[in-house]
Amino acid sequence: MKLYKSVFGIFALLLIFSANILAQDTEMTEEQWEAQMTNLRAQKTALTSEVASLKADVANLKNTEVESYDDCMAKLYSLLGVTAADVNNFRASVNSIDGKISAQQSPKVDRQTELDMLKMNKISALPEFYTRVHTTSQRDIDSWIDTPPEINYTVVRGDNLWNIAKKPQHYGNGFAWPMIYKANRDKIKNPDLIYPKQIFKIPNLTEEEKAKYDKIRRNYKPAPVQ
Repeated sequence: MKLYKSVFGIFALLLIFSANILAQDTEMTEEQWEAQMTNLRAQKTALTSEVASLKADVANLKNTEVESYDDCMAKLYSLLGVTAADVNNFRASVNSIDGKISAQQSPKVDRQTELDMLKMNKISALPEFYTRVHTTSQRDIDSWIDTPPEINYTVVRGDNLWNIAKKPQHYGNGFAWPMIYKANRDKIKNPDLIYPKQIFKIPNLTEEEKAKYDKIRRNYKPAPVQ
């Protein structure tokens, strides 16, 4: 009914518009007026026919039995050859890998392997999973900078633990030298005595450790020069 009213509303506007043209054009002849009216009648006939067609389509839709969401999904699962339980298990796997990637749970290569396995599963083609598995999660892995848990450093002449810790590629903070000492106690008997060609492990600092040594550096006040 709303559609019917809308179409005839348009027709009414056409008539008003045409009437305004006729009122403004004092030079229109009788033949021109008749031609204009014939054109408007043809438009009315076309619109009436369109309304009738639309009403028939609406009636057909009302008589069409619409399947429930669950029935539609059951058919979709059947096409893929999977069950609702399979989909639930896949959903749990997707949530799990998303959590690991979000937390950057190393090693990164293992997370990529897990994601690739999910991509190979035909269930990943379902709308619920496709963007997450094939786009979002892969983008998060690609932007993940996988820092090794530790690096090795070969001591050179003139080195000391303070200067090694202070190097920008290590901690950029000499106060963090105890971390190197603790990680290499099997090689360092005295932290004041290290030797060229010794190979030390340089462990990464946790956020808590970074904050700790940054605070020590900020609060450090050198002894006054006598």
